[in-house]
Amino acid sequence: MEGGNVLENIVKLKEMIDDSSKIVFFGGAGVSTESGIPDFRSKDGLYNQHDVRFDMYQPEYLLSHSCLINEPKVYYEFHRQKMDTRNIEPNNAHKYLAKLEETGKLIGVVTQNIDGLHQKAGSKKVYEIHGSALRNYCMTCGKTYPVDYIFDSTEPIPKCSCGGTVRPDITLYEEGLPEDQVEGAINAIASADMMIIGGTSLTVYPAASFVNYFRGKYLVIINQSDLSVKKAENTLIIRDRIGQVFTELAKIQEISL
Repeated sequence: MEGGNVLENIVKLKEMIDDSSKIVFFGGAGVSTESGIPDFRSKDGLYNQHDVRFDMYQPEYLLSHSCLINEPKVYYEFHRQKMDTRNIEPNNAHKYLAKLEETGKLIGVVTQNIDGLHQKAGSKKVYEIHGSALRNYCMTCGKTYPVDYIFDSTEPIPKCSCGGTVRPDITLYEEGLPEDQVEGAINAIASADMMIIGGTSLTVYPAASFVNYFRGKYLVIINQSDLSVKKAENTLIIRDRIGQVFTELAKIQEISL
């Protein structure tokens, strides 16, 4: 189902939510762009930002296990410059999903983002399938460290009290996804009667394949670009910014964000 004006689509979205009891949201970088965090692949995204310190490297390499192990000084400089979201605030997309969870209808948020903004907005059931830049741990002994440890460290390579290297708890290229988060995400998607996909290109695998576990009644895609995804029994496509869509939806539902 595509076409119609935005308001008509938002009214239809409200009707689908009203008729659902187990909703899952699957989102990517586009959910956080309205908070000021760049996505990866758009013309203004992280991969297209020119920085003389990093221009000699492929963007994927700077976010890879190989870079962390083989060129740790480069990795940590990039991480400190590009991954610090401590002072970023949630936008209305994050806030609306937290409110929807409070009603009991939303059973989980599956996010590809590492910024922690869903939790900051109040969401409790969040499956972080790419980890979080807000957590750190020692690669040698496993000791955990707070979010500030890496960003505020004066050492090029942050070290643990045991002498090991402290790294962010994020899934880098060449690394496997966290099994507990993957299992929770897939179970939530498979049991949902409605799934909302937003702010993602669905090009990063294996995470993008998780949406194929959905067998529910309603599928809603809120994205400014086309997505290649298996349609559900009732599919609604809204081509708009997700924060704006949820802002207008909240007004119709008389929800204060």
